[in-house]
Amino acid sequence: MATIQQTLEQAQARLQPCCSSPRLDAEVLLCQILQCDRSHFLAWPEKSIAPAQQDAFEQLLSSRTRGEPVAYLTGRREFWSLSLQVTHDTLIPRPETELLVEQVLDCTTGRSSMRIADLGTGSGAIAIAIATERPHFQLLAFDSSEAALAIARRNARQQELSNIEFIHGDWLSEYGDEAFDVIVSNPPYIEQNDPHLQQGDVAYEPQSALVSGIDGLDDIRQIVMQSKAHLRPGGRLIMEHGYNQQVLIKQLLTTEGYRDIRGLQDLSAIDRCVVATWAQS
Repeated sequence: MATIQQTLEQAQARLQPCCSSPRLDAEVLLCQILQCDRSHFLAWPEKSIAPAQQDAFEQLLSSRTRGEPVAYLTGRREFWSLSLQVTHDTLIPRPETELLVEQVLDCTTGRSSMRIADLGTGSGAIAIAIATERPHFQLLAFDSSEAALAIARRNARQQELSNIEFIHGDWLSEYGDEAFDVIVSNPPYIEQNDPHLQQGDVAYEPQSALVSGIDGLDDIRQIVMQSKAHLRPGGRLIMEHGYNQQVLIKQLLTTEGYRDIRGLQDLSAIDRCVVATWAQS
């Protein structure tokens, strides 16, 4: 029987041509099979792996070499130090989206009670991260996919959260006239013919959560318009967007009556999100 060290070295070599992080991918997938954490490999590199476990690992490796995302193979992804379930019905949460959570926390510091809407919640990552940091806030998380909402509800239960309500809906179009202090969203924003849609993890993710018309801004336009009727005066709209969309979105927000509009970059110095204040009553 092969040892852990031998198995990982062989897997790393196999993933090298097709993955940007072959060693990490191999370790995460082997953790899934052995039901352990990565420190186990450092402690017991010479431990043997049973044939049945080798077979199961081989299946995961084969899927990974074909491009299947690690998060879908394991069914989990970490976001804001939280382990969240993901499926092919949800986007895979990404580290750069944590910038949205940071901005919500920054603009709500010192507040004891607020209403926050998360539009297009998917796995629930943004709403759940905020809810864990602001347990006295009320969060409403919307998504047009019932399958995604089922995953989001499950993730919230696993974190033992009771301050999130999950709502099936197309943005805010069918949600009365209730107002929020903050509306946050990581909406679809990729152009429909963008070649990146056929590359990497994105090729396996739900297209409805990625693509937004010819210029990638159809959903952002809807959110900007609908939020005007659902933000309290002085309320914040915080949205993620594509690397080349910030100027157009700032212009749209200005035209629609938003003020104090700021564009922010992620840790890779890429334009990533906008924060705007609704100034009208």
